[in-house]
Amino acid sequence: MLRLYLQGGEDIEKRDSRGLNERAFRDAGDSPAVAIFPWASKAREEKQRRLMVTYFKEMGARTVRFVEHSLPFTEMVAIAESSDIIYLPDGDAKLLIASLRDSGSLHLLRLHDNVVIGNSAGAMALCGEYIVPSKSGVDELAVEKGLGLSDIVLSAHYEPSQDPQLEKLSKDRSIFAIPGGAAIRSDSCSLSLLGEVELFMDGKKL
Repeated sequence: MLRLYLQGGEDIEKRDSRGLNERAFRDAGDSPAVAIFPWASKAREEKQRRLMVTYFKEMGARTVRFVEHSLPFTEMVAIAESSDIIYLPDGDAKLLIASLRDSGSLHLLRLHDNVVIGNSAGAMALCGEYIVPSKSGVDELAVEKGLGLSDIVLSAHYEPSQDPQLEKLSKDRSIFAIPGGAAIRSDSCSLSLLGEVELFMDGKKL
């Protein structure tokens, strides 16, 4: 059964969502194999890659492999199918969504029958819709379409200063606002709030 862990944001270097990741790792089984899709950034970011490998192995990962965009699709399939956890890191959600769609890898996520972890942009990409700052500045929020593996509407890196705009946007949709260090666990049967997750509905913060 596919289980999604939608994280509001984690600084990998500080490991400030370690408890959430440990829960996801336990959910995936002993010594899980992890596949990372590092497609939310055009930069190689070797330091971040090293940090993720060290971090995940500290938590008991058996293997940590990166699914490079340049790989043949058959190799992407082989890595995804042999992995217990698929991890989508932070970065540019729109770039990640386009890359997953264009490569055909969205199909791999939909077929995965274990754990998928999305960190910030990775979490936004997994949802039906997500809330992001507009290009004109962080004071304006906009709604974008996600991949739809979860039908919730998500706002990552939530801060109370966003409340007025989230209340306005929630007149047409219910919005889960997740700060750093918190997450939502979602599967076909249930939805669990992990940490201080806020819900905006009918123009109000509940």
